[in-house]
Amino acid sequence: MKVTDHFKKAKGETLISFEILPPLKGGRIQSIFDVLDPLMDFNPPFVDVTYHREEFIYKKRPSGYFEKVAVRKRPGTVGICAAIMNRYGVDAVPHLICGGFTIEETEDALIDLKFLGIDNVLVLRGDARKFDTKFEPEPQGHAYALDLVEQVHNMNNGVYLDSNITNAENSNFCIGVAGYPEKHFEAPNLNMDLYYLKKKIDAGADYIVTQMFFDNKKYFEFVKMCREAGINVPIVPGLKPITKKYQLTSIPRLFHLDLPEDLVSEFAKAKTTDARKEIGIEWCVQQSKELKEAGVPCLHYYTMGDVQTIKSIVKQVY
Repeated sequence: MKVTDHFKKAKGETLISFEILPPLKGGRIQSIFDVLDPLMDFNPPFVDVTYHREEFIYKKRPSGYFEKVAVRKRPGTVGICAAIMNRYGVDAVPHLICGGFTIEETEDALIDLKFLGIDNVLVLRGDARKFDTKFEPEPQGHAYALDLVEQVHNMNNGVYLDSNITNAENSNFCIGVAGYPEKHFEAPNLNMDLYYLKKKIDAGADYIVTQMFFDNKKYFEFVKMCREAGINVPIVPGLKPITKKYQLTSIPRLFHLDLPEDLVSEFAKAKTTDARKEIGIEWCVQQSKELKEAGVPCLHYYTMGDVQTIKSIVKQVY
């Protein structure tokens, strides 16, 4: 079922969903089940599975020289999605990224997803490779999420890359895209960021999932600005608890967002790891309750493998 159909079926009730990471190469599918088994008690209608582009490492050769080698450290997104649907009977939403894929490889991946009965994709540009100063698209690949949205939308209309294909079967993907309540870090301002977000909606995207945020006012203002800009699709808030001291600096640096002064102040007062964790959990609980009370379509939790923390939050909200 499409994500947007789940929203319609809920008739205004706030749903819940989770995002998980594939295990590192060589890991077991059981590690995915270990994360999701405790969360299935909350009946999520869908689960997102992230996709990761290749990274470059340097391998020393017998000659003494180092060779630059591309390695994909977290493969398996498509297979994990199939396993989730088979084990739990819930919809899986694979992330689809520009980085590391040609347009032909993207089309082949979409065909695989269609054959597996996967109805949804979350379309993202993706991050720059580690040590790259900026995002670099794959040769013959997409540079922007907008281009990727257009490719998926074209397939939904039976338009494939090979113009010689006739009577092609339409795909029927529900397309999600990312939104940034505090703007994408490469955008000059929020208005320009919203301009490009609307272009993705106009190109065929069906719903938005936001980057994590820690101040609900920023989400509500973002939704207001989207509506004023003519963006009328569902906007799902993305949530992640901050539970460790180092995250006070790592999260703003990695995700280009602000942490509220009250949250930072409470963390500074806490003397133990457990105390800081409780502060982060309670903050996320209160965020969740306020958003749920406001009637958001879904609360989307970034698990980052910390299943017990996420479970303790959701138990207090649902």
